[in-house]
Amino acid sequence: MKKVFILCIGLLAMSVSDAQNLNDVVRYSTENLNGTARFRAMSGAFGALGGDFSAFSINPAGSAVFNTSEVTISLTNYNNDNDVSYFGTTSNRNESEFDLNQAGIVFVFNDTAGGDWGKISLGLNVQNNDNYYNNIFATGTNSSRGIADYFLSFANGQALGDIAQFPGESDSDTYRFLGENIGFDAQQGFLGYEGFVINPDVDDDANTTYNSNADYSNGAIHDYIVQTSGFNRKYTFNVGAKYKDNLYLGLNVNSHDVDYRERKVLIETPVNTASGLQYAEFSNELYTYGVGISFQVGAILKLQNVRLGGSYQSPTWYSLNDELSQGLSTDFRNPASPTEILRRDIFPNVVNAYREHRIVTPGSLTGSFAYIFGKRGLISFDYSLKDYSNAKLRPTNDFLAANNDIDNQLQAASTYRVGGEYRINQFSLRGGYRFEQSPFQDNSTIGDLEGYSLGIGYNFGSLSFDVAYDRSEQARNPQLFQSGLTDRININNINSNVTFSVTFKL
Repeated sequence: MKKVFILCIGLLAMSVSDAQNLNDVVRYSTENLNGTARFRAMSGAFGALGGDFSAFSINPAGSAVFNTSEVTISLTNYNNDNDVSYFGTTSNRNESEFDLNQAGIVFVFNDTAGGDWGKISLGLNVQNNDNYYNNIFATGTNSSRGIADYFLSFANGQALGDIAQFPGESDSDTYRFLGENIGFDAQQGFLGYEGFVINPDVDDDANTTYNSNADYSNGAIHDYIVQTSGFNRKYTFNVGAKYKDNLYLGLNVNSHDVDYRERKVLIETPVNTASGLQYAEFSNELYTYGVGISFQVGAILKLQNVRLGGSYQSPTWYSLNDELSQGLSTDFRNPASPTEILRRDIFPNVVNAYREHRIVTPGSLTGSFAYIFGKRGLISFDYSLKDYSNAKLRPTNDFLAANNDIDNQLQAASTYRVGGEYRINQFSLRGGYRFEQSPFQDNSTIGDLEGYSLGIGYNFGSLSFDVAYDRSEQARNPQLFQSGLTDRININNINSNVTFSVTFKL
C-alpha cells in the first residue's frame, strides 16, 4: 500500500538542491565578451578609455568621455563549433544565430559656465552578458555504465510501495503526487522502476534496494544531446561626470534579466542483446528565468598621453525560478516472455515548478591602463580579478552541499585583455587579445579561455560604422548527469562572432 505524505518544505528544498549546483552558479557568474563592434574588436580592453557604450559597462566613468550625445545599435552573428569526444568517439556540431546584442543612448551636458564639473552624462545601455545558444552532440560506447546507474542512485533508499504505481493511476498522477509529497528522488525512482530500467531486489512494498535491468557487461551505446538557448541580459542606467580636465567618475545601476532553456536527451542501447533493457530515451527540459540587480563604480584619470582606470563590479543578486519536465521511453524484454519486446512511454506532462531561489555571484575589480599616440591610435590593457568561491546559493540551509562544492572547487580567476587601434583618416583598424583563467581549481571541468579579435571602422562624422570579428577557444568536460551516470564528455568549443554596429551622433 502506498503511504500518504503531507507536503513538507524540507523535502521541497531537497528537490531544489538537486536542480541547482556550482555549474549553474558559474553560468550566471560569467560574463562573455559582448557589446559594440569597437569594444569587441579590441577584446574589451576599454577600462581606461571610455567613449563607448560597452566601455561604460566595464567602467562607468567611460560615459563622461563622450563629447556629444550618441546612439549605438549592434547586431551579432554568434557561432559555436563544438568538437566532442566520448569514450574515444568524436563528433561535431556547428550552429549559428543572429541577435540584437546591444543598444544604447547617452546624453552629454556640458557646463558652459566654466565650473569644475565640466560635463555630466546620462546613459542607458542594454547588452547581453551572455548568449546561451549552443548545441552539443556526443556519441560513443560507455564501457561499464548506463542510464540504470542514474535511476539507481535515486531509487535506492526509496520504498517500493512509495514509487510503484497504483492500478488505474495515470503517469501524471503518480509523478505529480511524488513531486509534491516526497520529492525529486522519488520521481526518478518511479521513472526508472515503471520504465523497467531497474528492478527491486525483493518484490515487497518495504523494499528499498534495486538492481539494474540492463546488462552493461559489454557496455552501452550512448547518443547524448544538449541544446541550450536564451540570454543573460543587462540593463545599465549610468551617470558620469568630468571633474576639471583630467578626472572622470561614474556610477552604474544594473538590472539583469535571465532566460535559460536546456534540453538534454540521452539515448541508450546496451551492447549485450540479451539485456533486459533493450533501449532507453530519457529527456530533461529545464527552464530557468528570473531577475537580478548589481551596481558598478569607476574612475578614469587622464595624464597627458596616459589613461588610468579603476572600477568595482558588485556581486549580482539574482532571484531565479526553475521549471523541469521529464520523459522516458524504453524497450524491454517481457518478464513473462523473454522473447517478446515491449514498449513503455512515460511522459507525465507535469512541470516541476520549484520555489524561488537566489544566487549571489562574486564581485570583481578591474584595473586599466591606456596610452594614446596623439590622433593616430592607442593601446590599452585591462586586468580583472573575480573570486568565484565567493558565490553563494540561498537560502543557505537549503544548499549546504552545493555551497560546500563552491568553496572547495572554485577559485579566484584573473582576466587579461589587450587592445589597440590605429587611425588612417576616417578609417580605424583594431585588434585585441584576451585570456580568462578557469573558475575551477582543477582547470578541467572548464579550462582557460583564450581569444583574439579584429575589426575596422569608418567615421562619416555624425554617423559611423564598425565591424568586428572575435574568436575564443575553451575546453569543457561536463558530466552527463550529476548523479549515477557521471561520466564526462570532452568538448573543445570554438566561439566565433561577427558584430556590426552603427552609431549616430545626436
